[in-house]
Amino acid sequence: MARPPLHALLGFAAAARAGNLTRAAESMHLTVSALSHQVRGLEERLGRRLFERSSRGVKLTADGQHLMSRVAPHLDALEQALRPYGPRHDDVLTLSVTPSMASAWLVPRLGGFLAAHPQVQINLQSTATAIDFEREREVDAALRIGRGHWPGLASEHLFDEWVAPVASPELVARLGGPPKMAELHTWPLLGEPDDGNEQWLAWFAAHGGEPPARYAANFDDTEALLRAAASGVGVTLGRLTRARLLIESGQLVRLSEARLRTHYAHYLAYPQRSADHAGLQAFRDWLLAEAQAYAATLEANA
Repeated sequence: MARPPLHALLGFAAAARAGNLTRAAESMHLTVSALSHQVRGLEERLGRRLFERSSRGVKLTADGQHLMSRVAPHLDALEQALRPYGPRHDDVLTLSVTPSMASAWLVPRLGGFLAAHPQVQINLQSTATAIDFEREREVDAALRIGRGHWPGLASEHLFDEWVAPVASPELVARLGGPPKMAELHTWPLLGEPDDGNEQWLAWFAAHGGEPPARYAANFDDTEALLRAAASGVGVTLGRLTRARLLIESGQLVRLSEARLRTHYAHYLAYPQRSADHAGLQAFRDWLLAEAQAYAATLEANA
C-alpha cells in the first residue's frame, strides 16, 4: 500500500482531537470540504472507517482510535522538532541563565535594560546545566561561568569571579570571633570534591596557613555550599558574586578582606545563528556596560 500523505494524517489527527470538522478545519486553515475530502481519502486508502459522523460532530471508531494511538506521538514529535525552525522574532530574546547568576546578578539589573528597550521581550530559562544550542534552538544565548572556551560558540568575557572565606555570624561568635588566616585550617571548612579543593589549596598558598587534614563536609553544588555556610555548618570559599546578597543580608560574613581570583569567569555565550539577532545585539551592549561597571566596583573594593 502506498504511503498515505502526511497532510491526510494531520487532518485526521486534528479532526480526532477536535471532535468536530469545522473546528478542526479552522485550526488547519482549511475549508470543511477540503478537510472532509482528506479524511475520506485516508479511509479509502486504509479500507477502514475511522469516524462515526453525526449532527453533533465526529467520533473515532475502534479502528480510528487504534490509528490515533499509533500516529499521534509521531505527529507530536514532528511538531516539536520543527517548532524551533519557525520564523525568528528579533524582538523576543530567550536566555539561559544559571539560577545563582539570575537571582544574584542579572535580575536585579534587568529592569534597566527593559526600560531602555521596551520593544524587546526577555524570556529567561533558569537552569544549572549547560545549554545545547543545537537541540534547544529556541534559546538565543546563555550566561555561563567557565573558562570561556565552548566549541562552536562565540563567548564574550563579562567579569572575573573571586572567592573569599565566608561563614555565618553565629559560627563566628561560637568560635570566638574571626580567625587569623594562619588558624583558618582549624575551623570546620567546607570542601568541593569536584575540583579536589584546588581553591582551598590556592587560598592557603596565597594567604598563609595550611590545608586541613580533612574537610568538615564536601558539596558538589555551589548553592548547597552557601546554604550550608549560612546555616552555620562551616566556612566556605564563597563566590563573591553569589555570596554578596547573603553578606548584605547578614546571613554570611567575610572572614578576610583578602580574596582569590578563580580560574573561571562569567561569559555571554551564543551560537553563530544568533549573532545578528537585533534583540541580542541590544542586550549584549547593555550587558557589557553593566559588567564593566560591576568589575570596576570589585576592583575598587579589592
